[in-house]
Amino acid sequence: MALPTAALLLALLASACGSGILKEHYEYEEELYLSLDGSAQLNVNASVAALVALRGADFDVNPRARVDRAAVRALFAGTGVKVSTPTLSRREGRRFVHVRIDVDDVRQLPHVAPFSWSTYRFDREGDRFTYRQVVGEPALKPVGEVGWTGGELVAFRLHLPSKIDFHNAPSREVERGNILEWTQPLAARLRGEAVNVEVHMQPETILYTTLLLFGSTLVAAAVAFAAVIWWVARRGRDPELAESRP
Repeated sequence: MALPTAALLLALLASACGSGILKEHYEYEEELYLSLDGSAQLNVNASVAALVALRGADFDVNPRARVDRAAVRALFAGTGVKVSTPTLSRREGRRFVHVRIDVDDVRQLPHVAPFSWSTYRFDREGDRFTYRQVVGEPALKPVGEVGWTGGELVAFRLHLPSKIDFHNAPSREVERGNILEWTQPLAARLRGEAVNVEVHMQPETILYTTLLLFGSTLVAAAVAFAAVIWWVARRGRDPELAESRP
């Protein structure tokens, strides 16, 4: 291969990586949107094979098999939760399901079969809220050859409502939108390596804090504007007072 051609291919590869064209392959994702009142929305995006292997679901992993949406919905049903109608997709020759679960109290999620591998705690501790989750052992149901290459990942994401004071996310970073992520290779999840999540956050929502700051700024601006008007009016009266004196 000519040197310019090789250099061009390397440049295109680097550009693709930088632009996000080459994406990591998440085989199973839990994305939790938590509110300070304890309610939550949990989105699950997972291959059928991952739901079978990790959570023991009774689905056919054949990519040509029909996915029964009602059966998927029933898998995530439970007391105190509302399950959306699942949607389906296909990637890497495998079928994926996408489902949304709304729950009034995040601590009730272990009563829903797919989330029984986790313990959830959400507590008010003094002047902060603390969220803890430990993801334990998978079901380890055999799935045979489903096309996994060893590069697949599992992710647990949190979208949090208030300023974060502490977290133990491996990246040590808070992504835009107040998002934290705990990522694990699928192989490690299948081995049952625990995922430990801990977050401390402030008791006021970001929206409340933003509105408070905005309101304070408006009040300060109004006070400053009134002060300027008073000063201008006072400057205008001073010469008049001076002329009226004998």
